[in-house]
Amino acid sequence: MSDFQKYIQRYLDQIPSEDWIGELKKSGEKTIEIYSGLTEEQSQFAYADAKWTLKELLLHLSDTERVFQYRVLAFARGEQAPLPGFDENDYANRSFANERSLESLLEEYKTVRRSSQILIETLNPSVLTNKGKASGNEVSVETVGRLIVGHNYHHLHIIEERYLPNLV
Repeated sequence: MSDFQKYIQRYLDQIPSEDWIGELKKSGEKTIEIYSGLTEEQSQFAYADAKWTLKELLLHLSDTERVFQYRVLAFARGEQAPLPGFDENDYANRSFANERSLESLLEEYKTVRRSSQILIETLNPSVLTNKGKASGNEVSVETVGRLIVGHNYHHLHIIEERYLPNLV
């Protein structure tokens, strides 16, 4: 198993069932439920120095999902050009998430997730095995779709373990 395969496997292992398209909806609902229960003040919480606030983490989920959506679309349509990677910390540092309201960030997340659901649910099953290159690694449409889900669950676990127990 390559380093890339090991890296993505940690996200894929977060998906609680084989029904990854169903889990796309469930992970979104769980994220929305958690964030809907936060106050504006709580959304500014970071569990340690140099860690993202809950607002930054939510926008990170939206940003990453948008990148993965593009990869799904591009590879499903047969794109042969390699797609660039992105540095999640650079994106977060330039996001200005903490200057936005929690309500606006949550609305954005809902919209991005709904867009992912429509894109993935309407793909012809024959394109799920299409492959493309992103961040220097070959990956299939289905794997990128699963990464959307696994990445979200990964961060839900972090929220539940490191953020929520420390909120007042």
